[in-house]
Formats: sequence, C-alpha cells, structure tokens
Amino acid sequence: MTSEKKGNEPTNIPVSFLDSEKETDHTGSSEAIESDDDQELMDNMDEERDSTATAPAEIDLETPPIEPSPQADGSAGEVAPQFGGPEVAELVATRAELRRLEAEVKDLRDGLARRQADFENYRKRTDRERAATYNRVVADIATKLLPVLDNLKRALETEASVEAAESDEFRHFLSGVDLVYKQLAGVLDALGVKPVLAEGEQFDPHLHEAVVTEPTDEVEPDTVMQEIVRGFTLGDQLIRPALVKVSVKK
Repeated sequence: MTSEKKGNEPTNIPVSFLDSEKETDHTGSSEAIESDDDQELMDNMDEERDSTATAPAEIDLETPPIEPSPQADGSAGEVAPQFGGPEVAELVATRAELRRLEAEVKDLRDGLARRQADFENYRKRTDRERAATYNRVVADIATKLLPVLDNLKRALETEASVEAAESDEFRHFLSGVDLVYKQLAGVLDALGVKPVLAEGEQFDPHLHEAVVTEPTDEVEPDTVMQEIVRGFTLGDQLIRPALVKVSVKK
C-alpha cells in the first residue's frame, strides 16, 4: 500500500525563473536610482531658494525695465496699426475729394473775380460811351443853335444905335429879342455849353482863331484885343473857336 501511494504521488521538480528575478532586481535598482536623483534635485532647489531668499536683488536704475511682450505674459498687448483697411481707403478718398473741392472753389473764385473785373470794365466803357454820345448830340444841337444866338446878339447890338425918336413898340420888340437871347443862352448853359473867354486873355491857338492882327504897344503882344465871334466849349471839347483880333508888336 505504501509503495503504491508513493508511486501515485506527483513528482515536484523545482523550476527557477531567472529572467523574472533579474527584472525584479533591475526594477528595484532603477527605482533606487530615481529616488536618489529626485532627492538630489530637491536638495538643489532648496539651496537655490535659500540663496535667493537671503541675497537681496540688485536693481539697476539706469537700465530701463524690459516690457513684457504679448507672447511672454499672455496678454494681447498693443496691436500695430494695419494699413490698407477700409478706414484708410475712406480717408484717402475724403482727402482726394477735399482737394478736388478746393480746386473747384479756387476756379469759381477766379471766375467770379474775372466776371467782376469784366463787369467793371463794361460799366466804365458804357459810361464813357454814354458820355461821348451825350456830348456828341449836344455838340450837334449847339452847333446848329449858335448861329441863331449870334443873330440875336447882333440884333441887340443895334439897340445902341437906335435914336431916341424911335417908337416904344420897337423898343418893346428889342426887349423881347433880348429875353429870347437870354433864354436860349440859358438852355445852352444848362446843357454844358460854355462861352470861351477871349477879350483881354492871352491868345490860345486851341481856343482862339485870329482873323485880324493889330500892331500896338498899348498891350503885350499876342493879346486878344477884340472878340468878333464868341466861341463855345462843351466840357473839354471845343465846339467853335472864338474869332478874335490879336495884338502884335510894332
């Protein structure tokens, strides 16, 4: 019985796993190395922290502080202006429109100044033409009326030769002629027709026309001694020169 039991018992053969034991040994050793490195790193950090706490930081007042960049502190920071956007295009267009308007205003002002100058010149030219036309018309009328005035004056000069025996009717007639003469002379004077001063004046070839000369020492040479026919002017225009007698030196 005993032999059979022993024969039936399983045979236990010891097996040793070398690889697993080696891995266990290596794992334990690596963990020990890592723990030593961690401990050394922590010791170095403690030493640095102690040195930083004990040693005061030196501040350089001359060197300006360095501003942190947006990438360093994580903030957005100031963004550089970007050119070429719609605002810049609108500004450029506004400036171009402003320059165009300024040029247009300048052209309008120049045109207005030219128009004003042209109108002033036109007004002056119109005034000159109107005055010239008026003087020409008055001169034509006066030229036709002056012979009538001369005849009335000659008729009045005959009154001095009328004898006292003449009738009163004739004298009244001469008085009427005198009134007509004065009225006509007043009309011409109102139109600007003025008589030329002659007798006793120095001879002026622009105003006088010598028809007779008389040698004499009583007056200076070239002096108007007598007015034969009265002359008239209209402003600066001579309508008719005065016909005079001029003295000459003996």
